[in-house]
Amino acid sequence: MRDADAAMYQAKDRGRNRVEHFEPARRDSVVRLHQLGNELHRAIERDEFALLFQPIVELRTGRLAGFEALVRWDHPDRGIISPADFIELAEDTGLIVAIGELVMDRAMQQLAAWKHRLGQGADRLTVSINLSARQLGEPELVQQVSDALARSGVEPGCVWFEITESALVMDVERSSDVLYALRGLGVRFAIDDFGTGYSSLNYLQRFPAEAIKIDRSFVRGLREGSDDEAIVSAVTHLGHSLNLLVTAEGVERVSQLVRLRELGCDHVQGLLIGPPQTTPEVDLALPVWLDAGLIAKTVGVS
Repeated sequence: MRDADAAMYQAKDRGRNRVEHFEPARRDSVVRLHQLGNELHRAIERDEFALLFQPIVELRTGRLAGFEALVRWDHPDRGIISPADFIELAEDTGLIVAIGELVMDRAMQQLAAWKHRLGQGADRLTVSINLSARQLGEPELVQQVSDALARSGVEPGCVWFEITESALVMDVERSSDVLYALRGLGVRFAIDDFGTGYSSLNYLQRFPAEAIKIDRSFVRGLREGSDDEAIVSAVTHLGHSLNLLVTAEGVERVSQLVRLRELGCDHVQGLLIGPPQTTPEVDLALPVWLDAGLIAKTVGVS
């Protein structure tokens, strides 16, 4: 059974819907995976998850628009574990539902705390929260979001949910129904990693999205005359023609920032703008960001 389990995970890693024979070299990795799964259960019970917040800025003005909430596993022995190393396992085991509810609740509570502390200066501040395919299929999702909004007291329009294209199209009818039900609560939606999935205009029309996020893989190769620039330009024009905001992820160089502004991108985030930060780090920086504009001097915005 253990060896069959190893073959199953290998099939998943290689695209699913296929047959894989057991390879002895996989045994150790599957044992580690099972161990990690057990530890993930305990992590939820022991509250070992922490949130980091990465700033998102309005490119035209350089002003802070909000933050994306990013979950990290603070393992007692291994230290900080990246989502890339546990989110897929959480999806497969269904634990992503509990983790997602925790992230949602804490992100909204933190946004409410910032708004309360900073007053009118933080009126437009938003928080973006990632939703997984498994969460979209959860019958209680709409109620979970409604309860989290009620507990935090934040305006629903200040809360964005980010969903990847691949998550949306796993069950188009179900996804559409859930998103419209959530939209009825007043929250907003962005399609994440745009350009890496199906990128169908039909899906953009069917879902109540208000923004698209250009994947970092296209921003990385952004330079005049490149294929990546052509894609970024096309996606930006497409988004604006559909009245969608366009955010570029993974901005790490000033040249990328300047070019994105020239192409008309609305929002940007990435290491150049600011790395994911803990709540105390954001607490220290927030007044400066809100007062002066985070990147105004960098791109010559007045």
